[in-house]
Amino acid sequence: MTDQRSKKDEYQKALAAFGQAVKEFHNGEFVKAAESLKMFMEKYPSEREVVDRAATYLAIARKRTKSESVSPRSFADYTGVAIAKINLGAYEEAEKFLEKALDFKENEGLVHYLLAIVRCLAGRQDAGLDDLKKAIQKDKMFSVMAQNETDFQPLWEDKKFKVLTRLA
Repeated sequence: MTDQRSKKDEYQKALAAFGQAVKEFHNGEFVKAAESLKMFMEKYPSEREVVDRAATYLAIARKRTKSESVSPRSFADYTGVAIAKINLGAYEEAEKFLEKALDFKENEGLVHYLLAIVRCLAGRQDAGLDDLKKAIQKDKMFSVMAQNETDFQPLWEDKKFKVLTRLA
């Protein structure tokens, strides 16, 4: 009975370690996730089913780390990486790449529009609305885009948002 209990406890520990590594993976922390997955696989080799899943996550994490190690050099690179970060939910990182993109094209409405999305998704609606205003001032098409952008859905009933998007 004690042997069965210790196996169950060991399995629970393995699942917790795997869960933590997957959480890091989903948070976009691929270097940290890769290290956690590798340690998990070394520590719990007898948990074959979970180790197989960990190996898949590890391969993806390593691939993503390699692709992220390429440093952006142009406006298009910075905006492309920022969009990828937005899609991963890494808003803080996306914001940094968009700010770098502004160094290339300070008056580019697209960057302000993307910053508006990032800041709204990160819960900073006022800053997002300020960026949306700048984007619309640069190009009126962003007004129409914002009205249909699901990332702005929480703001669709906001009075400031309605005023901004009707400026066009």
